[in-house]
Amino acid sequence: MTTDENARRAYWTAQLEEAFAFMESVRAYPVAECGEKLVSLVDSVKGTGIRVEFSAKPHALGLPRQYYLRKGQIAGFLGAAREMNARGWCMKVEDGFRSRIMQKHVGRQPSVFDAILRSVVWELKGAKPTPEFFRRRSLTLVALRPKVGTHMSGSAIDISVYRLDDDTEVDRGGPYLEMSERTPMASPFVSAEAQQNRRDITAIMRRHGFVEYPAEFWHYNGGDAYEGLLLGTKQPAKYGAIDWSEQDGSIRPIENPDEPLNTDAEYEQEIAAALARLGR
Repeated sequence: MTTDENARRAYWTAQLEEAFAFMESVRAYPVAECGEKLVSLVDSVKGTGIRVEFSAKPHALGLPRQYYLRKGQIAGFLGAAREMNARGWCMKVEDGFRSRIMQKHVGRQPSVFDAILRSVVWELKGAKPTPEFFRRRSLTLVALRPKVGTHMSGSAIDISVYRLDDDTEVDRGGPYLEMSERTPMASPFVSAEAQQNRRDITAIMRRHGFVEYPAEFWHYNGGDAYEGLLLGTKQPAKYGAIDWSEQDGSIRPIENPDEPLNTDAEYEQEIAAALARLGR
């Protein structure tokens, strides 16, 4: 595991560019929305004897987190959680479905925005990023269009993993929402133990129908454009970006899902505010 800063910076830049190219492919990937309902993960776990934890942190704008997946993914979710328990681990779900407003603002939360900005400034060796460049980087880590945000499809979860015996976190090389050269799933800049844990967790998730997003070690999804591209199925994704009514459970495909959720003007304002917070 090298500690050379130039090597780490070059790796991070290359990985972000690969992730950007992947997102561009997602934008072009066909979707045939199947209309499957969202199901509560919290309710699904009840009475199963499976231990799963759910983050209590509020989402963007203080909204509650929406721990939902598509109905067809529930058996796989429970199977993965059960297998982790058998290994002595506990899955902690950090995030699930995101509405338009949640996705629009998740990357603009000061804690997240500042972490991304620090990473971008480090990548640029201290230079201030343009809104266009920052948007390019944010796209790979937050998803700025409904079409490329699988949380908006109700087909993705972000997870951490803890040990059942002492509630300590399983080492994956960093905590949830790490924003650095350690973030990509296959990063060589984490310990051998962390690399093995990532592989083991991914193997469990794969066995139960979830594929890993290569740019983030915590993100797993299935049945969507990410899966189609990563597995090379060449089949239209059955889950696409949706609007969901929590009141009656109805879903509707988002019209114009490729339209950005945030403008360059909004990013200019956020960058200026973040630079001020960071004392720059």
